[in-house]
Amino acid sequence: QVQLVESGGGLVQPGGSLRLSCVASGFSFVIDRMSWYRQAPGKERELVASLSRRSGSTDYADTVKGRFTISRDNAKNEQYLQMNSLNAEDTAVYFCAALGHWGQGTQVTVSS
Repeated sequence: QVQLVESGGGLVQPGGSLRLSCVASGFSFVIDRMSWYRQAPGKERELVASLSRRSGSTDYADTVKGRFTISRDNAKNEQYLQMNSLNAEDTAVYFCAALGHWGQGTQVTVSS
């Protein structure tokens, strides 16, 4: 059974940092591309970052470039999202995604 489980969300002050983790289980192979999405209240889900394990190529939303870094454990189906210089606009539920499967999401709230 395929399962993606995120962790690491929480409440952080503006300018702070958080590191999200995602563990994908139930796959019999190492996934090439894994991604992070987020959905803020009243807004559509949007791609935050994506990484191809095979090529190393990454994609970032313009709003997070230079602040967020996506990474993988290349031997495992695990990915991470290091989020720095967080601001209120980063408040959202963050989802891990791979091959059409989604995690349940982890809440990130940026507030003083």
